[in-house]
Amino acid sequence: MSYYFFAMLLVSGAAFIQSKSGAPELRPESMLADAVWQLLGKACFGAWLGLIIWGALKLHWSQPLGGVAGSLAFNAFLARMGPRPFWPGLSMLCGVVGLALTFLAVVP
Repeated sequence: MSYYFFAMLLVSGAAFIQSKSGAPELRPESMLADAVWQLLGKACFGAWLGLIIWGALKLHWSQPLGGVAGSLAFNAFLARMGPRPFWPGLSMLCGVVGLALTFLAVVP
C-alpha cells in the first residue's frame, strides 16, 4: 500500500471529525487548541481535495478512486461509531499524520 491511500484516509477522517463536532463538549476546552483544531481540519480537507486532483493527474485512475472510496468508508465508520469525547485528539492525530503522509506521497 502506498502513502497516498493512507494519507487520503487520515486527512479525510480528520476533516470529517472536525466538521461533525459542533457540540461544545466535543471540542477542545482551550480556545487556542480549538482554533488550531479548526485550522488543521480545514488544512486536511484542502489536502484531501489536493490529493484527489494530484492523484488524478499523476497516478493510475484506480488509486484516486480507491482513495475516495476508502475515505468515504472510513467516514461512514466514524459516523456509525458516533461522537466520542476523544474525537478532538483522534482528529488532531489523524490530521498531523495524514498531512505528513500527504507530503511523503506527493514529494518523490
